[in-house]
Amino acid sequence: MQMFERDIPGENKAGMSGQAVGNLPLETCQTMNGMWGYRVKDQNYKSTRDLLRLLVRTSGKGANLLLNIGPQPNGELPALAMERLAEMGKWLNGPAGESIYATVAGEVAQGDSIVSTRSRKTDALYLHLLTQTPQQSVTVSWKGKVKSVSSLTSGLKLDYKRNKKAGTLMISIPDMKADEVDYVIKVQP
Repeated sequence: MQMFERDIPGENKAGMSGQAVGNLPLETCQTMNGMWGYRVKDQNYKSTRDLLRLLVRTSGKGANLLLNIGPQPNGELPALAMERLAEMGKWLNGPAGESIYATVAGEVAQGDSIVSTRSRKTDALYLHLLTQTPQQSVTVSWKGKVKSVSSLTSGLKLDYKRNKKAGTLMISIPDMKADEVDYVIKVQP
């Protein structure tokens, strides 16, 4: 297992490892707050939004996410950590869960704004739009066939246009909101 502490494989944003991504299974090790252990004064927990985006970006690299929670001296987990985990679980148990569970890294990525995962079961590609600004459409590199495109976020079928010559797929997004944690598009080949 190749581990990346406080970083996502290949990103080196934490400025610590700088290690190249190898052929081993990948894992990102991250804290919910600033500490690996318990510290009474460290209540600076990452928001659920930030934790979910970390999970999505990690999945988009084909890596596991090891999320550390420092237990209190009595062995109990901090209430704020439990709250964040419950919120993450609610999101994963909703429609977006299929874009994370039983997936591998997708082949589409555009910086921090779009990452993708691919289903091991159905070969569906999931585009995760992590942009802060609502989009009316998105264009990604695409050379394969397309059977259907839909939003996991809203359940709507989405209009799309393939440009075979340019090798792109343009998808209309009529319902993306400014406060989306992750707008997920399912492309069924």
